[in-house]
Amino acid sequence: MKKKWILLLLITISFTSLTAQDALYPNTFPLGDVRITAGPFKHACDLNVKVLLQYDTDRLLAPFLREAGLPKKAETYGNWEKDGLDGHIGGHYLTALAIHYAATGNLECKKRMDYMVSEFARVQQANGDGSICGFPNSKKFAEEIRKGNVGIVWNYWVAWYNMHKTYAGLRDAWLYGKNEKAKKIFLKFCDWGVDVISNLDDRQMERMLDNEFGGMNEVYADAWQMTGNPKYLDTAKRFSHKQIFDSMARRIDNLDNKHANTQVPKAVGYQRVAELNSKTAPDYNDFMTAAEFFWETVVSHRSLSLGGNSRGEHFPEAGKCSDYMHERQGPESCNTNNMLKLTEGLFRMHPKVEYADFYERAMYNHILSTQHPEHGGYVYFTPACPSHYRVYSAPGKAMWCCVGTGMENHGKYGQFIYTHDTADNALYVNLFIPSELNWKEKKIKIVQETDFPNEEGTTLTINPSKATQFKLLIRYPSWVEQGKMQVVAHLAVKEQLRPVERPLVDEAAFLKHPARASSKGIEGRGNQVEQHFLEAEARHRTHRLGHVSPAPVRRAEGIA
Repeated sequence: MKKKWILLLLITISFTSLTAQDALYPNTFPLGDVRITAGPFKHACDLNVKVLLQYDTDRLLAPFLREAGLPKKAETYGNWEKDGLDGHIGGHYLTALAIHYAATGNLECKKRMDYMVSEFARVQQANGDGSICGFPNSKKFAEEIRKGNVGIVWNYWVAWYNMHKTYAGLRDAWLYGKNEKAKKIFLKFCDWGVDVISNLDDRQMERMLDNEFGGMNEVYADAWQMTGNPKYLDTAKRFSHKQIFDSMARRIDNLDNKHANTQVPKAVGYQRVAELNSKTAPDYNDFMTAAEFFWETVVSHRSLSLGGNSRGEHFPEAGKCSDYMHERQGPESCNTNNMLKLTEGLFRMHPKVEYADFYERAMYNHILSTQHPEHGGYVYFTPACPSHYRVYSAPGKAMWCCVGTGMENHGKYGQFIYTHDTADNALYVNLFIPSELNWKEKKIKIVQETDFPNEEGTTLTINPSKATQFKLLIRYPSWVEQGKMQVVAHLAVKEQLRPVERPLVDEAAFLKHPARASSKGIEGRGNQVEQHFLEAEARHRTHRLGHVSPAPVRRAEGIA
């Protein structure tokens, strides 16, 4: 079936105001303007706020104060926060506070966010060079990189990856939390990074990037968009690891046995550079192709039906996906977090229904299920191995990478339900989640009522305060057979759902989208398949996935 959007009605207006979120992602509504009203996503967000507030900000800030020579206000957390990746959770936590403040208006999240930004300002001032690092011997690291001794990266636990979390946290405190001080600190930190790598030639840069570096290309692309200063775009391109970038740009899959979440953030950066680069630039097509081909490769050939990928943190060989059935460490939550970022970015550029289909599948089946529905702990691995189980974190004990992204995940559920396209004058309804959109620029409220996936239908009610015009585009999901999606609209719509130009008053439309069963084959495993029933997604709130057989759970420190 040719996937498509249903064009329900045409409703045109120019947008005159921008929030920080609009400034980086022009088609995205501010999280505060999309309120999830019921269901598991609202529960997950509300629960996650309670979990976030169980962490001690001073303990998360302790590594940064130590490296700046400032007195600590509390002892640092243990686990990964004392094993060399000190400070990585602090950056994630700042992002999470900003996101959940934007999504819920929780003032304690804002208070903590503002406090962390002020403490990072103190650290930056004490360091005197613009840096904000929490990992041990961070000053030595920068000195050696400046000298061209890029091999020093292997003496640290992914230093650039660690710093990326702080960069992203500061950006998000500005982007979602509207903290202008965070933007200044972020850009000063960016200037420090530009200086550290300024003397490296291309060969040295490539050797350094053999070590995991997170989404450094993404944050420098963001810095360019925030300022227009070309040095940031140049730096974003310098952080494009050629071993992966060149292959993806030539549409060559070289991901076999590579560490998966080292690669996904690179592709997020490729997309951001393409999105912001001039289409006439000589390297535009390379960045665009690299991002698109990476997405196609991972989604179509290297992911399970729940939307997750990797086993033992690495991509299996393309013809040996049966490895998933034998490896206890199944798809890693961080990977899917970053794949959703990549999907959002590609959708901004080309709003294909395939992107929204994947987003829905991964968000419902993987991301939502990585939070324990009662105590709110986070999941690292989701095994596809029969007779295995999942392990959940406990606050302050387990400080894994997927705890960091887990902190962020559950506040962003409102980000992709609706998007808009100013140039095409369109509103996209991407996801079927009970919610209310306050489209301030058009003075319209749109209410979506549904119990999907338990209910095969959605009701949209449009409440404008004045007559206006725009296109309403509703996703035709891949799991609905051709011709089976029905729209019962209490408005004048032509038979084939072509656009109708007319003023909009209070209107409602009921969509019936009957789900069908589909299957996804496991490459390299003959006729064995994973059954993918959309109706089965209702099981995601249990603490084991439906396809994982029960097994005894052993409690240990840091495990809930």
